Amino acid sequence: MGSFSVWHWLIVLVIVLVLFGRGKIPELMGDVAKGIKSFKKGMTDEDAPDATTAKTVDHKPDEVKETGRS
Repeated sequence: MGSFSVWHWLIVLVIVLVLFGRGKIPELMGDVAKGIKSFKKGMTDEDAPDATTAKTVDHKPDEVKETGRS
């Protein structure tokens, strides 16, 4: 019940190749890499301020309208 031997890993590799095929594995790894890049870009975009956000206007005390209430 220790670690796997070389024969175990070879059998697993053969099964993976039979299931996915030789051409599918590089395509799958490319998709994984694109997903990681997209995730990293999304994380950095979240930290950066968005240029399309509305900006608020700061009012100065002399610009405040009086309502006439006492």
